[in-house]
Amino acid sequence: MSTEVRQQYPPTPQKKQKKYNQRTRDRISGYLYISPFFLLFGVFGMFPLIFTAYLSFHRWNILGEREFIGFSNYIGLFTNDPLFWKAVGNTFSIWALSTIPQLFVALVLAFILNQAFLKGKSFFRLSIFMPNVTSIVAVAIVFSAIFGTQYGIINYVLSLVGLDPINWKGSYFGTHVAISSMVMWRWVGYNTIIYLAGLQSISKDLYEAATIDGANKIQQFFYITIPMIRPIIIFTVLLSSIGGMQVFTEPLLFGVGSDSQGLTMTLYLYQEAFERFSFGYAAAIAWVLFLIIMIVSLINLIVTRRIKST
Repeated sequence: MSTEVRQQYPPTPQKKQKKYNQRTRDRISGYLYISPFFLLFGVFGMFPLIFTAYLSFHRWNILGEREFIGFSNYIGLFTNDPLFWKAVGNTFSIWALSTIPQLFVALVLAFILNQAFLKGKSFFRLSIFMPNVTSIVAVAIVFSAIFGTQYGIINYVLSLVGLDPINWKGSYFGTHVAISSMVMWRWVGYNTIIYLAGLQSISKDLYEAATIDGANKIQQFFYITIPMIRPIIIFTVLLSSIGGMQVFTEPLLFGVGSDSQGLTMTLYLYQEAFERFSFGYAAAIAWVLFLIIMIVSLINLIVTRRIKST
């Protein structure tokens, strides 16, 4: 038998060049596909971040020339501005009153909506998410009527049982409770839907086995539900903490109060920039707020990871 031996020649320079050009075109086309994201991020994300950092070292009222003043904005913010520290305290107070109960209530509601005996689940799921898509202006009008000092619904109910009315817009407690209630009412449905999605991934065999062993619904909630969706809980805690540090619309519409008891960090930033036209000082507030959010997020992440490891 004769065998045919084929001689393999190395690729010619023209073939190498063609293969190289095709690979280059593939890479360029890939970068072009993802370029819109980076362009939008650069224009609306990275540039404002860098420009705000640059502006925080200047004195500028947006009309005149920018004057470089170094760290004077930051020094004045930390040493000569008690209103800023009041805004920081108000923000943390409103965050604690709204975020912690909000996440717990959302988890309980998700657990209830996930039960097999509940009828009309689609209606309840849609209803509980409606506050999140409702206009915040309409929400503020409704809650202003609920927490009104003279003709508010809550004060009317208190008068029926012989209790004195509460000055919701004139006291720290009243203002913080009212704003926290607005935040909680708006976002509890959003977190409920997230928790509900996590609950539906848990095998029902676990609950059936727990029921056979004699565990009631409360025990199932604490010993099955919470451990199984712990990563989702960590996610909502971080997301709610970041959002809680940036509360703006609710105190703006409800009112900061006579003693600035409703003033938050973002609202103070807005006042400095667009009411007093002190854009350099507002930029410094923005960066301090960014650092505070980073610290709060890291603390939450460390605490939740330690809880997860125990």
